[in-house]
Amino acid sequence: MKKERKNYIASCEISEVVTVTLGGFAQKIAIEGKKKDLPVVICLHGGPGSPVPFSVGARGLFPEWTDRAVMVYWDQLGCGINNRKIDDSFSIGSFVDMTCDLVGEIKNRFPQNKIYLFGISWGSVLALKTALRIPEKLGGALCYGQFLENNFFSEEVLNAFSSAPKKVQKRVAKIVKTGADCEYKVFDKNLKTLFRYMNKYTNAYFNKHSEPVKIGGIVKGLMSSPDYRFRDFMAVVKNGYRGNQSLWRELVKIHLSEELDNLQIPYRILQGDTDIVTSTALVQRAAEECGNENVTCKTVRDSGHMPSENAMVEVFEALTELIQ
Repeated sequence: MKKERKNYIASCEISEVVTVTLGGFAQKIAIEGKKKDLPVVICLHGGPGSPVPFSVGARGLFPEWTDRAVMVYWDQLGCGINNRKIDDSFSIGSFVDMTCDLVGEIKNRFPQNKIYLFGISWGSVLALKTALRIPEKLGGALCYGQFLENNFFSEEVLNAFSSAPKKVQKRVAKIVKTGADCEYKVFDKNLKTLFRYMNKYTNAYFNKHSEPVKIGGIVKGLMSSPDYRFRDFMAVVKNGYRGNQSLWRELVKIHLSEELDNLQIPYRILQGDTDIVTSTALVQRAAEECGNENVTCKTVRDSGHMPSENAMVEVFEALTELIQ
């Protein structure tokens, strides 16, 4: 661990890894903030099962964030430092239960601080459902790449391949037509093929015209983390979600647009303008039509479902504005 990182951790009023019980399972979370009286931001990572960049192994890595908020990093059960097998008994609801328990734990530790949720991709589902369930414990939420509905197997995805080779267009058309109601082996293969094609022929995931997030420094930071062992680092990628067949099916079929009507706290959404994984056009329309003044949606230029370097700057600015 670099000296400056070690010194920063030591300079924080709070910087620790603690064990809490979430959904009936003992799990480790990291809590770090320059000052203890700052607003608290609970990070809900993507995936399911991809705890990057804001993971338990990230203490001391993001001083620009922890100078402004007490950041809570949670490797969701089944990955990173909390790796274990996630079988098909786990549902989206299971992880919402854990998220609500986490909010409760943090509220007990910081009763005077306002608490906010920050969700990316899959984490946006947990943020939305948690905000609906326990609004009285939250000051607001910010999400990037909001999952609402009509994900992956849509006409919009099909149209995105109009310039791709005919062979690819036919394969994508077949995948979209097949949808999610098929044998899991077919579903899993189709989803992986669609991911690969989207990365190659579209800007749906990563926008090729923008600067990507510098992941190398984050990876090195996790490898030198004071809290991660090597197996925790490996479980950032290869983890307990590999055998799960239920979560992705549930995520693809999810319908949450109407839930925006019921949000009682400020709920800010940022969407990459080329994101068709979680359709930006659909999310914008849903945010406008819900008629709920708590809900806003902003489009980030030249960014896909995975935020570009510039998008992360906008996320940081939006979060700073929200918690202030």
